[in-house]
Amino acid sequence: MSTQTESLLIKNPLAVMSGLRGDRARLGRVDLRIRHGRIEAIAPDLTPHADERVIDARSCVVYPGWVNTHHHLFQNLLKAVPSGINADLQEWLAAVPYPRLARFTPELARTAARLGIAELLLSGVTTCADHHYLYHAQGGTETGDLLFEEAASFGMRFVLCRGGALQAAGDHPGFSKVALKPESLDQMLADIERLKARYHDADAASMRRVVVAPTTPTFSLPPELLPEVARAARRMGLRLHTHLSETTRYVDFCKERYNRLPVEFVADHEWLGPDVWFAHLVHLQSSEIALLAQSGSGCAHCPVSNARLGSGIAPAPQMAAAGVPVSLAVDGVASNESGSMTNEAHFAWLVHRAAQGASATTVDEIIHWGSAGGAGVLGLDAVGTLEVGKAADLVLYDVSDLRFNGFHDLAVAPVTAGEPARVRYNVVNGRVVVDNGVIQGLDLDALRHEAAEGVKLLLAD
Repeated sequence: MSTQTESLLIKNPLAVMSGLRGDRARLGRVDLRIRHGRIEAIAPDLTPHADERVIDARSCVVYPGWVNTHHHLFQNLLKAVPSGINADLQEWLAAVPYPRLARFTPELARTAARLGIAELLLSGVTTCADHHYLYHAQGGTETGDLLFEEAASFGMRFVLCRGGALQAAGDHPGFSKVALKPESLDQMLADIERLKARYHDADAASMRRVVVAPTTPTFSLPPELLPEVARAARRMGLRLHTHLSETTRYVDFCKERYNRLPVEFVADHEWLGPDVWFAHLVHLQSSEIALLAQSGSGCAHCPVSNARLGSGIAPAPQMAAAGVPVSLAVDGVASNESGSMTNEAHFAWLVHRAAQGASATTVDEIIHWGSAGGAGVLGLDAVGTLEVGKAADLVLYDVSDLRFNGFHDLAVAPVTAGEPARVRYNVVNGRVVVDNGVIQGLDLDALRHEAAEGVKLLLAD
């Protein structure tokens, strides 16, 4: 959908944020030269070369591309379902996604993915890790392939977290309400092996990764299978991801069934380490934060979804202070209603200040979580910061709109003001994927029509 550009020069931005911490977080008013997908130079007043495209950024601030570390793209056709709009997580799972799993044809999954990727790109996301659990024993596995296809067609850096459940229906809050049967371990691992062989690239600037990601360790797998899945992932050289401690029910279940806190429970079953990150981690004891930090296990912080479902506020500042790798994520839009990382960053900046005081979060730290932090938990070492030699993943926010007039520090405008914050350009691996506010080649009217028809097919309860 977008054109390949060999060389770019971004001239005269109002400010550049690097994604780094401390004194290196703000680079000031500098130009950026991009060649062969990498940042070649960052300096004031760079002279254009004859072979490069010059982007006039005088009305823009430049951010590292957002790295969204936990999403559910299929949910883009399940926004604001009435039966789940005022439900907590368990009620919402049983009312919204799981009753509709069997209705998701490959065509519907493709439409949802296109809708979600477009929204992410237009909010400044350059990398998306999609936790895809649209699998059951009687279903096919082609939706994983089509997600890679759609991400490639848009030019997005993409990580497929291959989910699914292996647990009998009794404890699973979704499967317990439907007639669908979970996969077997052999089914899940065989498909992960296939996906790895076809798509996985372990390079530090990889455009495609596969992750082993059973949906929830406390409900989706019998405990005896957790080490087996972890060992299989590590034999394949793949990272591990899952939901954990999203609600008090996770905590109560582990304490009542296993006499362990959730992080202790996964530690007992080989599910901690620098190759592991968990979505949510809302309810944690200080001892669990210490375990996460000591093991290098990361967090995908999803503050909007956690608030929307009434789950609580994750102790992200405390995790970060303890050394836990923290990232930002939109989560599924069926429990968010927005796929915008600008909105997520804005809310993340606000919610901890509301709960813990005005010094709880800074804009620089939020940007770090959403860029370098995300790249870190995904193991994409060449991604996430604006530095010479790093992959050229960056976004230009236009801050010329009336709502930004009066700002003394325009560098912070996208985070502090939130939506609407217009993305003029989105560059992934040196490729311009949003060009002057437009995803090239995308027929938005046709996509809107497909989405409306998809919603009709999923309406009935």
